[in-house]
Order: sequence, then C-alpha cells, then structure tokens
Amino acid sequence: MTINETQNEIIEEFEGLTDWMDRYAYIIDLGNTLPEFPDSGKTPQNLIEGCQSRVWITARQNEDGKIHFQADSDALIVKGIVALLMRVLDNRTPDEILEADLYFIDKIGLKEHLSPTRSNGLLAMVKQIHNYALAFKMLNNK
Repeated sequence: MTINETQNEIIEEFEGLTDWMDRYAYIIDLGNTLPEFPDSGKTPQNLIEGCQSRVWITARQNEDGKIHFQADSDALIVKGIVALLMRVLDNRTPDEILEADLYFIDKIGLKEHLSPTRSNGLLAMVKQIHNYALAFKMLNNK
C-alpha cells in the first residue's frame, strides 16, 4: 500500500466518526496498537524537542532500504497521533518519506482540533522523521 493509499484509508476511517469525542477515543485506541517501545530507547537523543508530552522516536534502515521506526509517548492522545504517523511512514524508503505530502492531518481535522503546543509537537515529530529519512538517504549515497 502506498503512502497516499494509507492516508486515504485513515481519512475514510475518520469520516465515519463525526463527533470529536469519538475521534479522540479512536486516536487513543490507535496509540494502544503501537508495538512496545523498549525502555532502553527512552533516551535524551531519541526524545523529540518541541513536544509538550514526551515522545521518543528511533529509526533503523532495513536491508531492503526501508526505514523502520519505533515510537512511544507518555500521553494517550499524542501516542495515538504517533501511531497514525507510524502507520503512514513506517517501512518506507527515505525518498518516499521525503516526498510525502501528509495531507491526512488536515483532512481528518487533526490540526484544527489540537492545542497549539500539540500542533507544534506534531510538526516536531514529522520534522524528526524527515531528518531520519534524510540522514539515511545521505548514508546510502556515499
């Protein structure tokens, strides 16, 4: 499934939830689907700066060139937002990540329903994922 196909699937899921309390509950449920994040990964270098809550993201590149992310947060809604990002961007090539237009964030109304500090945190998470993709792309081109 492509990044855009995954985003469209998420948009469809959220269209069925018209009430924002239901959407928040769904986002929290999504956070519970994240694979367990090892305590050894909860280090300052994996902590995302700019987030109100604590968010950790790690990345490694698989032999097939795709990047595998692991992530966690100490806040339920933020953990769900991280799960959405992982669903769209995990196991993608650096180029796929760098070229992605993450339109699902606006289409599901997430940006307008987040506090300014959470919106900043979301941008910081996307920026860190892009930084990982850029770093792996540069390593691959050496």
